[in-house]
Amino acid sequence: MSVTGIDLFAGGGGTSTGAVQCGVKMLWAANHKKAAVDCHELNHPLTLHIRQDLHQADWSLVPKHDIAFASPCCQGHSKASGKGGGSKKADVSRSTAWAVVSCLEYHKTPIAIIENVTEFQKWSLFNVWCEAMKQLGYSMSLNYINLADLGGAQSRLRLIIVCTRTKHPLELDLGATEHAPARSIIDTNFEGHKWDLVTNRSLPTQRRVENGRRKFGDLFLEAAYSGEAGGRSIDKPIGTITTINKHYVVMGDYIRPITIEEMAKAQTFPADYIWPTQKTITKELIGNAVPPLLSRRYTEAVLRAA
Repeated sequence: MSVTGIDLFAGGGGTSTGAVQCGVKMLWAANHKKAAVDCHELNHPLTLHIRQDLHQADWSLVPKHDIAFASPCCQGHSKASGKGGGSKKADVSRSTAWAVVSCLEYHKTPIAIIENVTEFQKWSLFNVWCEAMKQLGYSMSLNYINLADLGGAQSRLRLIIVCTRTKHPLELDLGATEHAPARSIIDTNFEGHKWDLVTNRSLPTQRRVENGRRKFGDLFLEAAYSGEAGGRSIDKPIGTITTINKHYVVMGDYIRPITIEEMAKAQTFPADYIWPTQKTITKELIGNAVPPLLSRRYTEAVLRAA
């Protein structure tokens, strides 16, 4: 008998893709953004898709399932929200986590897997949210997983909360894999890309490139992060992919942003994954996505231990 699942806050489909890869039949997926639902539907045509604010969901219309996957909006928790973390928009973002509680209250789903940024734990209502889960009969394990430790070519640390209707929490043991280099997802050919001279870039960028060149030579990565002082070796995993492309390839005196294809590879999406034609929307979907490799590995671990 196949294991069935639903995907709350499904985005462009990273969670569903990884879960399907290890045999889960994804019955239902929901997101409030049309572009995300459309993208998910293109790649998972057998799944029932709903475009809806899940604060308002009628859970009686959601099919019975074995695992509820959920990635509540992370922007209100993430460091990337900056000063906006105290805004009304951030409050609404954080409140999406309560939709998971509502879903589980109705369905009493045997297993729920919630993915978020590690800052989710710093939410002022996190302990209250956990208590609500416990009142519904769930034991919880909190797992910190870096995609790089699973063999992905990206350093991306996430909090994976596994909720089970068992006496004891289900702890994940994913082991560790040798880190994959950014070189494995970056096209190191000069031809075929739009390059710019480093000297045409801002002074902070030029300084970071100069620092990187001293450490790594003529080929390395540069990232436009406020705390980034220099470059990153192309033989180490790339830094976290976000909705705004901040990663650049430096080759000699030239610099270019990584491509959408390289972003998708860093996020471990299959090469034949279908993305929207609008580049801005695609970057947003990729940057917000759960890497399919991450989803597959924690789903496999849960299924082994359950």
